[in-house]
Amino acid sequence: MNYNVVTADEAALLIQHGDTVGFSGFTAAGCPKEVPSALARRAEELHASGQPFQIAVYSGASSGDKMDGALARANAISFRMPYQNVKDMRANINAHKTYYTDTHLSTTSQDIRYGFLPEPNVAIVEACQLTDNGEIVPTFGVGILPTICRMAKKIIVELNVAVPPAFRGIHDIVELSDPPYRREIPLYHAGDRIGRDCIKVDPKKIVAVVITEHNTEVNQFNETDEVTSAIAANVAHFLENEMKAGRIPESFLPIQSGVGNVANAILKDVGNSDYIPPFEMYTEVIQDAVVDLIKWGRIKMASGSSLTCSPQKIDEILAALDFFKKRIVLRPTEISNSPEIIRRIGIISINTALEADIFGNVNSSHVLGSRIMNGIGGSGDFTRNAYISIFTTPSTAKGELISSIVPMVSHLDHSEHSVNVIATEYGIADLRGKSPIQRAEEIIENCAHPDYKPLLHKYLRSGAKGHTPINLDTCFNFHKAYAEKGDMRLAEM
Repeated sequence: MNYNVVTADEAALLIQHGDTVGFSGFTAAGCPKEVPSALARRAEELHASGQPFQIAVYSGASSGDKMDGALARANAISFRMPYQNVKDMRANINAHKTYYTDTHLSTTSQDIRYGFLPEPNVAIVEACQLTDNGEIVPTFGVGILPTICRMAKKIIVELNVAVPPAFRGIHDIVELSDPPYRREIPLYHAGDRIGRDCIKVDPKKIVAVVITEHNTEVNQFNETDEVTSAIAANVAHFLENEMKAGRIPESFLPIQSGVGNVANAILKDVGNSDYIPPFEMYTEVIQDAVVDLIKWGRIKMASGSSLTCSPQKIDEILAALDFFKKRIVLRPTEISNSPEIIRRIGIISINTALEADIFGNVNSSHVLGSRIMNGIGGSGDFTRNAYISIFTTPSTAKGELISSIVPMVSHLDHSEHSVNVIATEYGIADLRGKSPIQRAEEIIENCAHPDYKPLLHKYLRSGAKGHTPINLDTCFNFHKAYAEKGDMRLAEM
């Protein structure tokens, strides 16, 4: 290898205070681990000596604790985008120690290319193969890699020897042209390939290589509980009924699913349905349930930007690469989350809400309207353009002290115009073709917890006369009651 092989601490010295750094990965999958940790140590040492050290961070989506966690604890990030889910990073953002832009994942690469954001000085990439002519093969996540690798002046590669070079062939790497020269994206099925199996860069830009050996940082999913199982069953039953009514083709449609236990449970239930045929996934994250359903022949092809799988499932994939490389493809986010493709191939989107209001608006990112949880992620990319857009949430949180169905969402991510279906453990609210009052009645009766139904009905009756009966005096009283009394059931409506 004709590159400068160094330690992580030596590589960290190549990054300066004020740099803008782009990272590989999408969720914890495919994120660099050694160099960010070394960078955090360097920041702590410089801070201890009274010197400043902070960087701006771009990534495909969220990352792992060795990246966002370590850098946040070292107070080493001045700016972060477009998504995060690590506790320490969240705390810094909410305390205004780190500025954060929460944005649609599909637009991150193009916003950087358009000049809306500073160009990255450095790209830090986890790879499973690096050739002397500048071919970089990513590991489990792609994200915004093509753009940051092309635009960065310096590239640092973490060569992860735990992922075999034979992993090459699972990726489909494309970077879109910018307007007015952008062409249509010729993808018509989840398994279509239109790009390269690697990222090609000028080898002179690769200033350091750090040899690492890491399995994925993705945590194993929790066991399905009673509420999660009920939500999953409700969604699967709804999709079966849509097929029986002829509103979904007999061949079914591709599914997009968000991250987490509810999404994993829904995929299992849909996959185990006797009525739904084998189907494709066109999504952001490929989770444990997808791997099992591929093995069982229930998922024919899965396209995403990352393998957000537990270490056990990653081992299964690596042990049967020839099988899985024919059934999984990993793409950059601007392709995996492309609104053009989502609308054209008719994706059924399934995402998670923190709260939904009785008119169908959804908050997926902020607790009590002000404290960021994770971000909008790719849910907006899919929801606005889906064939059917579904949001799931348990009806309550914190031991029923919080209702997930509220009079008005405290923060708006997805408006009533984009949300077709809301599902809780109590049932499904189908909002298509309904007026605001009809939507409210549907959501209250089918999705709200019994303790909150009387309060929500009382609020609906109290609203001002008009198309959407909002009561400006009480619309946030659920949130006020929790903030002041610790229980939304004590709200005065």
